[in-house]
Amino acid sequence: MSAANLAQSVGRELPYLRRYARALTGSQKAGDTYAAATLEAILSDRSVLDGENDTRIGLFRAFHAIWQSSGEPVEESDLSAREKGAQDRLRKLTPNSREALLLRTIEELRYDQIAHIMGIGQPEAEELIQIALNEMSDAIAGRVMVIEDETIIAMDLKGIVQAMGHDVTGIARTHSAAIELAESERPDLILADIQLADGSSGIDAVNDLLRDLGEIPVIFITAFPDRLLTGDRPEPAFLISKPYNEEQVRSAVSQAMFFATTEGLEA
Repeated sequence: MSAANLAQSVGRELPYLRRYARALTGSQKAGDTYAAATLEAILSDRSVLDGENDTRIGLFRAFHAIWQSSGEPVEESDLSAREKGAQDRLRKLTPNSREALLLRTIEELRYDQIAHIMGIGQPEAEELIQIALNEMSDAIAGRVMVIEDETIIAMDLKGIVQAMGHDVTGIARTHSAAIELAESERPDLILADIQLADGSSGIDAVNDLLRDLGEIPVIFITAFPDRLLTGDRPEPAFLISKPYNEEQVRSAVSQAMFFATTEGLEA
C-alpha cells in the first residue's frame, strides 16, 4: 500500500480508534494521547500493519500493543478525587475483560477479530467478554439523566438503565428541561442525544450542565459519531452509534459509571 493510500485508510478508521481509546481511558485527552502514540508507531515503522487485510483491525492491534506494553500508566499525583476513585474501581476488574467487551459491544467486532487484536485465542476472548458481562451485573449503581426528544427511544433507554439497577432522575426533551432536571437532582451520568425537540443541541445542553455541575461522565448517542471524534475541542469520552442495541447501551453505561464521582454511587 502506498503512503498516500495508507494515510487515507488509517484516517478513515481513526475516529473509531479514538472512540475505543476514550471509552477505555474514560477521557478524551488520555484516549487521544494513546491514539496519537499508535499513529506515531505506524509512521515510524509501517511494518506494524504488514499482513493486515483490514486496516481497522491492524490499527487496533497496534494500539493494543502500546496499551499493554505501557502498563496502562496512571500518575496518581495528577488524578482528581473522581479519577482516583475510578482507578480504584477499575483495578478490581479482571484484566483485559473491559477491553474485550468494548471491542465487542461498542466497536462491534467479531470474536476472532478481537482475539487477533489482543493477541489471544478466540476461546479466551469469548471468556473475557462473558467475565466482563458478569462483572457488569455486580457494578456500581447510580443516578442517570436521559436527554432525548424521541419518546420511544427515551423510554427504551430508561428501561435499559433501570434494568441495570440504576435510578433514572428523569427524561429531558429540550435544553431548558435538561437544566431544570439537573437542578432538581444531580445525576452521576448523563445519556444524551445530539438533536433535541426544540431544535437546540444536546451538546450545548451537556456543556452547560458540566459547567454548572462539574465533572460527570456523558454518553452521547448519535448517528454521526465521527463528528464528535476529531479531537479539535472538548468532546465526549463515550459514544454510541445510532441505531444502537441494548448490549451497546449496557456496556457504555457500565464503562462510564466507573468514571463517575464516588458521591451517590452504591457498590
